[in-house]
Amino acid sequence: MNLFTLASRNVYRHRHRSMVTTLAMAFACTMMIVFVALMDGFAIGSERNVVSMNTGDIQIHLPGYRDDPDIYSLIDNADKLVAQFRHNAFYATERLFAYGLMASDHGSSGVQLRGVDLNYEPTVTDIDQHIMAGEWLRSDDQHGVVIGKKLSKLLDVGVGDELVFIGQTADGYMANDSFQIRGILKSVSAVIDNGGVFMSNDMLRALITLPAGAHELVLMRTNRATDLTLTTSQVQTLLGAELEVMNWQQLMPIVNRFLETAQVQTFIMMIFTYIAVASVVLNAMLMSVFERIHEFGIMKAIGVKPKQLIVLIYVEMLIQTLSAALLALLVGSGLSWYIQEHGLDMSSLADGISFAGIAFDPIWYAALTLNAVLMPVLFLFIIAAVAVIYPAAKVAIIQPVDAIHHQ
Repeated sequence: MNLFTLASRNVYRHRHRSMVTTLAMAFACTMMIVFVALMDGFAIGSERNVVSMNTGDIQIHLPGYRDDPDIYSLIDNADKLVAQFRHNAFYATERLFAYGLMASDHGSSGVQLRGVDLNYEPTVTDIDQHIMAGEWLRSDDQHGVVIGKKLSKLLDVGVGDELVFIGQTADGYMANDSFQIRGILKSVSAVIDNGGVFMSNDMLRALITLPAGAHELVLMRTNRATDLTLTTSQVQTLLGAELEVMNWQQLMPIVNRFLETAQVQTFIMMIFTYIAVASVVLNAMLMSVFERIHEFGIMKAIGVKPKQLIVLIYVEMLIQTLSAALLALLVGSGLSWYIQEHGLDMSSLADGISFAGIAFDPIWYAALTLNAVLMPVLFLFIIAAVAVIYPAAKVAIIQPVDAIHHQ
């Protein structure tokens, strides 16, 4: 007995029911492929906003600096350490920080001045590519700054407008100077959006008369496949207890925890979605079994074993599930690819919203990963197989005499 041929005929014989069941499975699987791709894209985008836009992989400070960002808490041999890291599988850069008041013709606000190395900051972060208006800093511009998105709205300024800074120098005198806005950043993080003012290290050092050194060293692995925790421990061992070494997962524990549980959230969503699919499959297969009890009785009477009937039911299910999976792969992958390339514009809902200090990108991009394609399809086959257990068991235990006389 060719079970595949017989199963194919049974599926085609009830083609309308089979089509409805197949389309229901295909629709659910398509939605899950798109959902998983969106969640993977969200996780990748969130990590990119944390690592590539601001923190880098690893940050180095003097102990206690993060809790009390004192202007005098400088890493003295910063230039030597940075050069050493660049020769040991890292991209590295120095940063300086200062605080004060920035004013425009329309208002004033407290700001955090961020001095960056214009040559090496782009090797560690992509902040220079995250400009909403204007352009990034140039080394030959002695008065150009780039500011956060919300700060520009608060001060009611745009590209080309003038800002005046008032603060204190490292030696206790008043620091003041005027600057020209060269660029405005897209949303990055709450701190940068609300009060971030970027300038070159040389400009900031001259503005507040800082001595040599840096407040922060930022490292990025050249090989992203290496273990971040192990790398952090190695850097800490190298530097000793005189400096504090923390990776982005330690600096942003809430975001890290959220990304770690994203897979669990996807799994839970998949369970609830496929429970509905399982009920459709169970109902369709039960109807098919009860309609053919007389047929199954005759098959058992002529010597067909219960095991063969169970296999027959599963082959019928497999044909429909395989058809649904192929259709879902075609449509779901296509939709995910489109969202990956063009994104979903969530500006009306998510513009300006942040989570744990990290701004959401209003354009939500999917990530068409192998996980996004295979996990929903594999789960569909598992759920369908579980849903058919009862109909298959029903066929296996029916008695031939009772089945033949079944009305």
